[in-house]
Amino acid sequence: MSKILIQVNQPAYGQNTSFKALCFAKAAIAEGHEILRVFFYQDGVLSTNSLNSPASDEFDLTKAWIALGQQHNVALINCVSAALRRGVLSQTEASEQQLTHWNCDNPFVMGGLGELVTGIEQADRVVCF
Repeated sequence: MSKILIQVNQPAYGQNTSFKALCFAKAAIAEGHEILRVFFYQDGVLSTNSLNSPASDEFDLTKAWIALGQQHNVALINCVSAALRRGVLSQTEASEQQLTHWNCDNPFVMGGLGELVTGIEQADRVVCF
């Protein structure tokens, strides 16, 4: 079976690309493939914002990504530069910038493009959404 890296470039809402990436990840896992990591890049980092608050009758994509990461031990990595530009901060980045609030919690972690490159080297396939 394949080792797969998934790169998400689009936001959780306004387009369905992040949802398609989640569906692909679930299907790949169900078929026995390993998802090495999901790398959220560009507007994809908006999928990790813990302040996303869909209506009660809408699908909560951020929570679904969290569940996937926790249930299947999949690393969920935000590109830190893309995240900071879009106002998505972890507790560490908020502290470093002397801010009192953050909006990106575990299991999402911040990482650089090195995380993407390392993942590409380890993966049999890279799938971008």
